[in-house]
Amino acid sequence: MIPMRPIALLFALLCALAAAPALAQSDATSDPREFNEAARKAYAQSLKEARALIAERRYPEAIAILDKLAADRPREPQARFLKGVALADTGKSAEAIVVFQAILGDYPELPEPHNNLAVLYAQKGEYELARGELEAAISAAPDYAVAYENLGDVYARLAARNYVKALARDARNKTASAKLKLARDVLAPPAAVPAAAVAPTAPAPAPAAAPVATSPPTTLPPATAAPAAAPPAAAN
Repeated sequence: MIPMRPIALLFALLCALAAAPALAQSDATSDPREFNEAARKAYAQSLKEARALIAERRYPEAIAILDKLAADRPREPQARFLKGVALADTGKSAEAIVVFQAILGDYPELPEPHNNLAVLYAQKGEYELARGELEAAISAAPDYAVAYENLGDVYARLAARNYVKALARDARNKTASAKLKLARDVLAPPAAVPAAAVAPTAPAPAPAAAPVATSPPTTLPPATAAPAAAPPAAAN
């Protein structure tokens, strides 16, 4: 089955999020350090280092940096989001879910945490919960293409589950059997192309560098989905 492209399990969506509008924050509760340009640059550099560590699968080191950033600047969602991505990458789904839910508690308008939650729920077979999160992501960002794709996968899995139930109750139901096959065909991974069939006549270009982004769950996995890019910084 086609895996939910996670956030390109790591790092495919941050670029797309760079264009997202900054979140409005109350000046009454903003941290004075937010106005220090040197602090901003140091924060951005530490985020970059954490992303690099995640790319290298050095998760404990990345999480240590992210925890410090979150403690120093708790109003900024990026470090918290990246920690959720790192936890999801290491299979700590329950902890990642708690992190993404907490971010949404502070920033319900961000679509990426909703998408990542959907991926994690789908990985556990909790498709109804995944559907709700994806619908929330789309409501927050109507142009969020990844969420639409993941929602389609969730609906296909829900359909397959119900066709199985129909056949369990009536094994002679030919229409349910045919529909189940169609749903499984939709979710099946594409067949690999034989190497000989795609031999290039010229040297292939070097692969593009991975975008400076972070988010693992962005699309659903085989029988399930993936996260997104780090959310925009909070406005001061």
